[in-house]
Amino acid sequence: MGKYLDPRADLTFKKVFGQHKHLVISLLNALLPLKDDERVESIEYWPADQIPERTEAEKYSIVDVCCKDNKQREFIVEMQMTWTESFKKRVLLNASKAYVAQTNKGMKYKNLQPVYALNFVNAAFMKDVDDYYHYYHLVHDKYTDKVIDGLHLIFVELPKFKPQTINERKMQVLWLRFLTEIDENTREAPAELLENTEVNEALEILERAAFTDAEMRAYDKFWDRVSTMRTLESDWEDKIKEAKDKLNEMKAKAEEAKAKAEEAEAKVEEAEAKAEEAEAKAEEAKAKLKQDKLDAALRMKVKGYPVEDIAEIIGLTAQEIEGL
Repeated sequence: MGKYLDPRADLTFKKVFGQHKHLVISLLNALLPLKDDERVESIEYWPADQIPERTEAEKYSIVDVCCKDNKQREFIVEMQMTWTESFKKRVLLNASKAYVAQTNKGMKYKNLQPVYALNFVNAAFMKDVDDYYHYYHLVHDKYTDKVIDGLHLIFVELPKFKPQTINERKMQVLWLRFLTEIDENTREAPAELLENTEVNEALEILERAAFTDAEMRAYDKFWDRVSTMRTLESDWEDKIKEAKDKLNEMKAKAEEAKAKAEEAEAKVEEAEAKAEEAEAKAEEAKAKLKQDKLDAALRMKVKGYPVEDIAEIIGLTAQEIEGL
């Protein structure tokens, strides 16, 4: 049994970053794309009634800490245990709600402050890129230095984080190592984490011995629900894959049937063309035979053969012979 609990769980994440202002300030300054003169100096946590509502499923897959700083900028920090594409839209919706909510307090448009949504994702969702840090904001399509300061969405794919292959700021590396290297199996934290005052304090908060029996039951329940959700998602993924495979199989059979139908249609057209050609040749042969008879009858008529004899020999009518 390790010395610590996993910081990504609802209980532990909120104990570290939802109850210790200086630690969430350190996390925000380390992970957000802030200039030196934009660094967070102090924060206040949102009242409980301002926290975005969660569905029953999201309560066990999304962990959040919400706060604002002395400049009235708002921050939504989330740990997403599972991933679907709809999460991006949900993050955008909640950030937009927080931005719009400022007007309910009588704030003028020119005084609206930006909203930052920092999302740690415990899954790799951008399979086609190697980067783990993704920053979205409103920027001019051509002149990228022209920015509308309003919504800032940051997604961090934790499974992709590899400290030995990157050159981020020191505190960014330490906090990401804290979130990715510490779990129930950790008997001794890495020296680099213990040497940093803020991260070391976070580690002390995570020590298993500091949690009550009731908290441990809640902690275990969280992971049980996450495990159940992952199993259900895996089952759904299998079912979706099976359905897609069947659909592709049906499409392939339909294409094959279509190809066979087109081939059969082509053969019918070929047969009809041959029949027409044969009919034309038959008509041509018939016409030639008739002309040959007429030519022979004419020669016999010229030589003085009686019309009756010519008709009987050649096979023409008396009228046809007399008309020659």
